[in-house]
Amino acid sequence: MSEPATTGVEAPVDFQTDPSRYRHWKLTVDGPVATLTMEVDEGGGLRPGYRLKLNSYDLGVDIELHDALQRIRFEHPQARVVVLTSAKNRVFSAGANIYMLAQSSHASKVNFCKFTNETRNGMEDSSRYSGLRFLAACNGSTAGGGYELALACDEIILVDDRSSTVSLPEVSLLGVLPGTGGLTRLIDKRRVRRDHADVFCTSPDGVRGQRAVDWRLVDRVARPQDFAASVNERARALAGTSERPDRAAGINLTPIHRNIGENRLEYRHVDARLDRDRRTATLTVSGPADAAVSNVDEALARGADWWPLAMARELDDAILHLRANETELGLWLLETRGDVQAVLDGDRFLLEHQAHWFVREVLGMLRRTLARLDVSSRSMYAVVTPESCFAGTLLELLLASDRAYMRDDGEASPCASVTLSHMNVGALPTVAGASRLEARGNSIEAVRDLLEQRLGPADALRLGLVTEIPDVLDWDDELRQAIETRAAISPDALTGMEANLRFPLPETQGTRVFGRLSAWQNWVFSRPNAVGPSGALKIYGSGSPSKFDWGRV
Repeated sequence: MSEPATTGVEAPVDFQTDPSRYRHWKLTVDGPVATLTMEVDEGGGLRPGYRLKLNSYDLGVDIELHDALQRIRFEHPQARVVVLTSAKNRVFSAGANIYMLAQSSHASKVNFCKFTNETRNGMEDSSRYSGLRFLAACNGSTAGGGYELALACDEIILVDDRSSTVSLPEVSLLGVLPGTGGLTRLIDKRRVRRDHADVFCTSPDGVRGQRAVDWRLVDRVARPQDFAASVNERARALAGTSERPDRAAGINLTPIHRNIGENRLEYRHVDARLDRDRRTATLTVSGPADAAVSNVDEALARGADWWPLAMARELDDAILHLRANETELGLWLLETRGDVQAVLDGDRFLLEHQAHWFVREVLGMLRRTLARLDVSSRSMYAVVTPESCFAGTLLELLLASDRAYMRDDGEASPCASVTLSHMNVGALPTVAGASRLEARGNSIEAVRDLLEQRLGPADALRLGLVTEIPDVLDWDDELRQAIETRAAISPDALTGMEANLRFPLPETQGTRVFGRLSAWQNWVFSRPNAVGPSGALKIYGSGSPSKFDWGRV
């Protein structure tokens, strides 16, 4: 495979890995309990220039965690609870590595926080939809992003050894914010009192023992001699609340086949063409080419090659690659190809069998992959032509877009169409919890009688599914003008605008993490108080005091 192209100075990031290449995590499974043990290789940073001491982490550590969670979901369906703990004595995790953050570009810092956010949100997604429970066994000091990892779990146990604390020291020590949902989860999820949260987030020494329980920062504490037994007891109890199967054979998550060239990413079902002059990436997603499965056993036999899972994994990898390595391609053009009926048949199968663990996990993979589009700081246009296959699951790509352009060929045949299925009315919600139809302002009731009917340009426009329907004579010019106009706008302004427009009420914890915390963190990461020559993040560990601009902005 050729090396991927990148427009930045940093080496490109590869989001694919497997347990044989892990340097930072160990996965073991004992009946219903999967244990992920963190033992970060200090010299195993994704880039040179820093050491990952005290189980501090960088993007490479979190790529492994994401992969391990995927393998638990699909390869170990008998696992009903995941225990996250540390192999290091008296240390759970010191959080994101400060020296890594200090030397990273602004884009790399923000992308790191976003991917880490998505991984933690994915844990909560699996608990909510798949019954996979999570228990943080904090066997030592748990700081910053380490505590944020614990906050993403269903329960937290902290060792009560008179020294181990939980803390969020970013504000007081580094001049930045907890970057992966810590502030939001304290208030939204754990219901920590505002005054307690204020003290906690401005006290770098953290909170330990019974006070951590009293303030709702952890669920329980256990003395060192009782810690292992307490963790095992709670893990077994949490496993008892899960609907994952007691006995089931998983499927092997085989490597994703891809070819990354200078101007193209090629997968079996996803193709991305990069136009650097126009600063666009055209993502074409193809529907199933194989015959539909008739039962779950056939789907299991196909395993990672089953179209909805294979397509979702490929699209996920393409999104992550473009976000991390192609930052100047600010407009993604979303296209589809394939057999509409094959997609609709597949949707029907997924929904009819969603009680089965494998189908449920495939739906989860689709849901989390599409959610990456929702929170990506890229403009997205769907492009609908007679060759398109915007139906059901693939219609979600159009519904996730900022605009949709549909060509009107008049009476010519074939004519461009879009097709709704039951998959579009709630099976694949956004991070806001609503369907993408609702998030766009569409009424589900208005389209319920039109499911699985092909809708031409006029109907699609009337129902609010597309933005414009240029006729065939004006198509090329109108699409070109829309692309060129978008490409000429400030990408910072577009990122802020899109984040505001994509998530209407009601808000959820997920939308607040991305829409509120991520936006503020993005701003803080660009301020001299954090990253200037005398900023707290830059001079951390030097012994020199920070020099702040005391003006409040």
